Amino acid sequence: MQVIQAIQNRIYEVRGERVMLDFDLAAIYEVQTKVLNQAVKRNIKRFPKDFMFRLTISEWSIMQSQFVAASDPVNSLRSQIVTASQSKRNTRVTPYAFTEQGVAMLSGVLNSDRAINMNIAIMSAFVEVRRILLLQTDIREQLRQIQEHITEHDVQLSQIYDSIENLLDENAAQRKWEDRERIGFKKSN
Repeated sequence: MQVIQAIQNRIYEVRGERVMLDFDLAAIYEVQTKVLNQAVKRNIKRFPKDFMFRLTISEWSIMQSQFVAASDPVNSLRSQIVTASQSKRNTRVTPYAFTEQGVAMLSGVLNSDRAINMNIAIMSAFVEVRRILLLQTDIREQLRQIQEHITEHDVQLSQIYDSIENLLDENAAQRKWEDRERIGFKKSN
């Protein structure tokens, strides 16, 4: 479970896709990023644009600023991992991003036992992320329905309060001043 959690922390959303970056995958597979990318380039026909794409410089800059800006212990550890794994990387070259299908395709390119086991864990992590997102969507829908009911109840309560106020005003108007019981000091005859 810890492995899946660690993998989930390395899944990002870029261009509306959940992806993992080449250096994160290399660290998980315990190979150098260069070796991973060379294996991919040797089998480039297996990686169409919807399986793998290179980040733009602006996307990469935004992601790097998010790594550095992380302040909680989990993300701060994450930024240290990124910094350590990027220390040997050519900084002028942006990383590749692999979609879930691209990561699955890596299992055919990297054929070590470690790669196969980690691919299974990565697929489990993607499935778990998808499950969590579906739960969040369901919760949002439930909150929207509750909000609708509350709005309906507010309108109904407002109508009830208005009706009660009108009844009280009508009762007060029906009583005449002279017919009201006198209060205060009364003089006896």
